[in-house]
Amino acid sequence: MLESGAIAPESAMSRPNAPARRATMRKLRPCLFACLCLGLVCAAAPAAAQWLSRDAEAMGTTVRIALWHTDAAAGERLVDAALAELRRVGREFHPWDEGSQLARLNADAARGWQPVSAELLALLQRAHHYSELSDGAFDITFASVGRLHDYRSGVAPDEGERERARDLIDYRQIEIDADHRRVRYTREGVVADLGGIAKGHAVARAAALLRKAGVTHAEVTAGGDTHFLGDHRGRPWSVGVQHPRRRGESLALLPLIDEAISTSGDYERYFVADGVRYHHIIDPAQGRSAADLRSASVIGPDALSTDALSTSVFVLGAADGLALIETLPGYDALLVDGAGRLHYSSGLARR
Repeated sequence: MLESGAIAPESAMSRPNAPARRATMRKLRPCLFACLCLGLVCAAAPAAAQWLSRDAEAMGTTVRIALWHTDAAAGERLVDAALAELRRVGREFHPWDEGSQLARLNADAARGWQPVSAELLALLQRAHHYSELSDGAFDITFASVGRLHDYRSGVAPDEGERERARDLIDYRQIEIDADHRRVRYTREGVVADLGGIAKGHAVARAAALLRKAGVTHAEVTAGGDTHFLGDHRGRPWSVGVQHPRRRGESLALLPLIDEAISTSGDYERYFVADGVRYHHIIDPAQGRSAADLRSASVIGPDALSTDALSTSVFVLGAADGLALIETLPGYDALLVDGAGRLHYSSGLARR
């Protein structure tokens, strides 16, 4: 009798002799080796990698997400997540939608201190930084005048309206209490618009989301703001800078790797009335559309910074704008002046 779990030995009659066993093993070795190698190859082979991309509408503009991924389903989920982040930021910081954080702040902050989210507080602090850096050329209270323009209908404020609203433009009228995470406006009628920094912030957050998920090659674009992760699979990303007077035509191609680029131009939201071009980039000092440049493109490490700087440089003009960029390591700029001439930073010339 056998104990439970024991294995009965082969009988002498059923066991092959040693020479026969050796001959059988010699015949089986090639097959076993081939099966083993095939199994190793199958286990090591990655899933088919591919580019995944999607164009959509968000934040009042066309957005694009493109990324390289070894798993199509996982990659599509990441595209969804990046697009959702762009739309979330657009909702939270829209200046006129009643449900947005920024709209509520604009409605209530002149009456006293208002609590804000950590994200909005950080954005307002960054906006203040670029206002100081640009000596007021970047100013989110430009909306006090900007909101009086109807770019779809081609309506501008009259001189009296513009002058009264211009007195409300001053970023220092937004007071920030970081310790208690609250904000107030010191004057009735002040309006903040984060349009010069919010899209860059959204693009930077979507790119960070992809990077955290392990994506090493990607593009996130929203209107004039783009952030690239890595290179374009072995070569730089090639970015065309829009010609400000010829739609669909590029005036320069720039090679970028793991960088952001933002372009501000007088051709994005504008109308012409009585020979005057009214566009959305307001010179805070004048309360009028800035007139020295047609476009300003800034390259740097993150889209929030390039967004704010492209607006700052556009308002400052060619000479002062380039002077500012030359003080900032890691940043470059390409400008088109009112006569259509190109100007570029020393770092861009070396590229």
